[in-house]
Amino acid sequence: MATRDDLRNVAIVAHVDHGKTTLVDAMLWQTGAFRANQDVAERVLDSMDLEREQGITILAKNIAVLYRAVKINIVDTPGHADFGGEVERGLAMVDGVLLLVDASEGPLPQTRFVLRKALEAGLPAVLVVNKIDRPDARVAEVVDEVYELFLDLDADEHQIEFPILYANARAGSVSASADEEGADLAPLFETILRHIPAPTFDPAHPLQALVTNLDASPYLGRIALCRVLNGTITRGQQVAWCRADGTIERVKVTDLSVAEALDRVPADDAGPGEIIAIAGLPEVTIGETLADPDDPRPLPVLHVDEPSLSMTIGINTSPLSGLEGTKVTARLVKARLDQEVVGNVSIRVADLPDRPDAWEVQGRGELQLAVLVEMMRR
Repeated sequence: MATRDDLRNVAIVAHVDHGKTTLVDAMLWQTGAFRANQDVAERVLDSMDLEREQGITILAKNIAVLYRAVKINIVDTPGHADFGGEVERGLAMVDGVLLLVDASEGPLPQTRFVLRKALEAGLPAVLVVNKIDRPDARVAEVVDEVYELFLDLDADEHQIEFPILYANARAGSVSASADEEGADLAPLFETILRHIPAPTFDPAHPLQALVTNLDASPYLGRIALCRVLNGTITRGQQVAWCRADGTIERVKVTDLSVAEALDRVPADDAGPGEIIAIAGLPEVTIGETLADPDDPRPLPVLHVDEPSLSMTIGINTSPLSGLEGTKVTARLVKARLDQEVVGNVSIRVADLPDRPDAWEVQGRGELQLAVLVEMMRR
């Protein structure tokens, strides 16, 4: 197997409000992703209004920073079990995880959920103890709690020998010892390069790319976010699209882009290990494979936990119906639900036999469905 030494793919795993989005801000600043005169919102990863207001991350998104000529793709995963579909997809794109834990709260239940998924996938971890400047920090105890958590989750001997870093994300500093304050994030970047494995691939293997997420653009239509596992994909190329039902269709890649800081920039081609966005496949869904048209080899379809909760969503039938808002017809409600199913693998929508103007929406938990309803209400 060959490796791509100029590339690392890493996911950040943390409980709500332990500071991962603040840490990513600092990583972007210190690698020169922003110009000095650029007006940048705080907590750049939280791009949805709801995420900024509530301080929670809902979607798995990715950004890229450049450190010593190595491109580091950072995938931000939600810290809540309700968004488990997002977590599983995020982990399919990476080769290791940064586990971020608050120096006073320690590892919390949601951290355990995401970490379990990462360890099951065989990914190595780097522990970052954040907020060490807090007056109530108990750093040594928290590190012991994390070791106990790894033992509980049946980590193997390689996974349990993780490096430990101590961070103050707000000040943008990381150090390898709990007693010294670091100057910048260099120790974190060095540890990522050393400890997170570079993507491996088989040079003789034909093209394989796994669709891990979907997006939409008003100009390009549906956009598939993929990780290239083997081979190279180029703009304008014919690829074999291996559908979930086993059929294979030839399609043309009309647009190809890669992450650079927070933006997607056009690229002519992308090699193994890269995380890319492509257009030209109007009906592609998550977990399908793009392969070489002469030798298509589909990858196993992504498995996501089954929905565990359902609620009925319909149009407003109260006497106040139609007094505010414009989306009042059943057709518009259904269109919005269909749009959600496209990009969200862990939600399902079913028709109700007795009500033509309402639908049953099944999801992973209360928070996930509450977020969907709030986004629709807006």
